Amino acid sequence: MKSRAVSASPAVLGLLLILASLAPVHALDPAIVRALETTLDDEYKAEALYAGVIADFGEVRPFTRIIEAERRHQQALLALFAAYGLEPPENRWSVDDVPRFSSVEEACDAGVQAEIDNAALYEEHLALELPADICRVFENNQWASQHNHLMAFQSCGDGCGSGGGRGGHGR
Repeated sequence: MKSRAVSASPAVLGLLLILASLAPVHALDPAIVRALETTLDDEYKAEALYAGVIADFGEVRPFTRIIEAERRHQQALLALFAAYGLEPPENRWSVDDVPRFSSVEEACDAGVQAEIDNAALYEEHLALELPADICRVFENNQWASQHNHLMAFQSCGDGCGSGGGRGGHGR
């Protein structure tokens, strides 16, 4: 299984430094640590799923754009691990560990479900009594899943969003 290094932009590195300086370094409730671990794992899984689609079908939208967003979500979560002095779990996902699809439309349908599941995971963890910085990252990642990624995959599954915007997957 291959792990892919995530490179951070200067803006993200700045955010990491700010979060690290603002967050209290104290022991988190084990349920919150588990929430951080499961959300990061889910972001890694989504990246692998979308990377598999790109490997099979080429640079097809919305996968090429959303995979970058998943990496930004990972970076925000990794900043929290750093801020709280926690060791993040390793990325256990690769394209060999996720389903493959016979068409882009089928992959878009899977993307819809992945984003619904991701938003539900964040909703579950937002019920915890979270520190403000963790709450903010969870809310931001959930909002992007519900309002950006989900809608893009729903449009893609309807025959839009691939290549130059004319479908491109058998419709």
